Amino acid sequence: MLRSIVAAILMPLASYGVLADGPADNIASSVRPIPPAGIEIDQQVIQSLRQRCDAIRASWSDVMVQAEQTVQHSKKWQQATARKKRNELRSLEPEVLVFPRAVELAIELNQFYKEGEVDSANQLLDLAEHRIKLANEGVSWEEVIGIRDGKQQQLIVGGYRSKIDGSFQPYAVVVPKGFAQGDSRPRRLDLWFHGRGEKLSEVNFLFNGQKSAGQYTPDDSFVLHPYGRYSNAFKFAGEIDVLEALSYLQSRLPVDEHKIAARGFSMGGAACWQFATHYADRFFAANPGAGFSETPEFLKSFQQEDLSGTPDFQRKLWRLYDCPPWSRNLVHCPTVAYSGELDRQKQAADVMESALAEHDIDLIHVIGPQTEHKIHDDSKVEIEQRMKSLASLAKSDVPRQIDLTTYTLRYNRMHWVHVEGLQQHWEKAHVTASFLNDQQIELNTENVTHLRLSFRSGQWPGDFPCSPVLKIDGTQLIGPPIHSDRSWEISLAKQQGRWVIAEDHDTLRKRPGLQGPIDDAFMDSFLFVLPSKKSSNEKLQAWYEQEAKHAMSHWRKHFRGDIRVVNDHEVTKEMILRHHLVTFGDPECNTLLERLRDALPMQWSRDALKLGSKQYRQANITGIAIYPNPLQTSKYLVINSGFTFREYDYLNNARQTPKLPDWAIVDVTDGPTMRAPGLIVDSGFFDETWQVW
Repeated sequence: MLRSIVAAILMPLASYGVLADGPADNIASSVRPIPPAGIEIDQQVIQSLRQRCDAIRASWSDVMVQAEQTVQHSKKWQQATARKKRNELRSLEPEVLVFPRAVELAIELNQFYKEGEVDSANQLLDLAEHRIKLANEGVSWEEVIGIRDGKQQQLIVGGYRSKIDGSFQPYAVVVPKGFAQGDSRPRRLDLWFHGRGEKLSEVNFLFNGQKSAGQYTPDDSFVLHPYGRYSNAFKFAGEIDVLEALSYLQSRLPVDEHKIAARGFSMGGAACWQFATHYADRFFAANPGAGFSETPEFLKSFQQEDLSGTPDFQRKLWRLYDCPPWSRNLVHCPTVAYSGELDRQKQAADVMESALAEHDIDLIHVIGPQTEHKIHDDSKVEIEQRMKSLASLAKSDVPRQIDLTTYTLRYNRMHWVHVEGLQQHWEKAHVTASFLNDQQIELNTENVTHLRLSFRSGQWPGDFPCSPVLKIDGTQLIGPPIHSDRSWEISLAKQQGRWVIAEDHDTLRKRPGLQGPIDDAFMDSFLFVLPSKKSSNEKLQAWYEQEAKHAMSHWRKHFRGDIRVVNDHEVTKEMILRHHLVTFGDPECNTLLERLRDALPMQWSRDALKLGSKQYRQANITGIAIYPNPLQTSKYLVINSGFTFREYDYLNNARQTPKLPDWAIVDVTDGPTMRAPGLIVDSGFFDETWQVW
């Protein structure tokens, strides 16, 4: 089964035309495929590209084998140097192999859209070969990727290895004039989120990244263009791509961590709103343009979509990426919005302007006169002046006042305040924290059960030495003394209505990175686990196979991932420790689920499925869920699901929100559709201790 499913996901896509977003894309029965199919390329050309990719991989393998042999055969006094070279080579692997991977994906997913893109692919492979030659000569990372003497601006492309699935993901970065090898002076970095591009394959992204610097190139600043794992508005794995690409470049380039900006236009504007409201403490400023800032009003106005039948749990899950409920967080992130006067997507900033006004924040909204969906030249000048001023005033000081709003522990931090537990997910949680003086902090909380205050080395801004006094929701506590390096940390828990200093015991509860919903499992390292046995129910067996294939193929083409998959009996202790496990089947056919049967909230029997106090006795039902893995409770166990939005939702990025909560009971009699895995009989969220409500 494993071999047949993996082979099936590599089949080419059917050919369809590409249409613009609009009411035609609201018809679920005639969904056009995303990504669209490319043109027909001569098979000899395709074969030549495949051979070049294989040769590059073989050449790189030879380089690494030779480096390892050098380590093994070196004398003791030479081994440290040999190991260092081997490790440096290993770290360069993504910067080389991202190129053949991009070409292989374009072939696999039929994503050559113009004849000239074949030439682009060959030029990328030329670059990979050149980098192998340089790496083997032992030169630095800067020399391998092409950073030279700093006499002019440079456009660099490359790749990093993602923690999610081990894949090599691409990035592009603008290196400013004046920056040369060995330069260690910290510089500003702007993140630029690109617009929607259904034909933006990795080949096109990497090739164009060497030719175009993008909309803005501030003086003496890096500009990072993340790929975002294709066309998903930088959500889910696309969101993690941004954070990983930024972290990777920070490890390679002298980025001033206090001068990082979030910017974007169109789909990238939507991403900018999301990042600014969720990660407000990471940016000195945000500059969103057009895009969308929430789900229901945008889809009604832009897509003319009727959302009246949307289930309550999906409406609740809109809060994951809808920005108006999070808007107060922008007290920590200065924001300059842009819209064209005639642009329909001006609606995004208008909505945010109203949301911010409720918090007495007057949004700066630069409007391009008589302009549709583009950035007006005069507006660019004004925006750049404002962003330059904000960058010049960016401070490294630790703020003495914190104001944090959240709805989920996925986004739980604002500077030194970390929310570690909620009374109820998807309802507003709010924390304010203020230094009353150099020894006292006052905190007020709403819908919060666990807090951590954390100041890194040198960050404590108050008196030293001292033992800080906390006033939290009317309770006064005396904390431990400040450490000698001016770091400090304290954990707090609300017990029987009162706050206490607490050591966090390993109790089963929702916590950051382990809070659901199902889609959350695909934002960190995960592994597909397929059943090795057959279900006695033929309908269920066919559905398990179909949904496993669907989850893997759509991970591949929508989030551009590599597929890590094993059979149930191949799961090792190391896999359990390192990965979320995404299982398919039930205890009858999946031996891992059989092993965990008594520890799972869902209980299968011959004639029923039980969840909590409920029993479901339909003939062809099974369960879908996310739950802490009983074998490693810091990791998820997912049952019978990939990411939960499906083909219908690919057509507009605002639709790409979770379509299932923590658990669901599904009737598979009529099979899956473009919108759902089957007929959802029941669904819901686990409570904050992972129990059934």
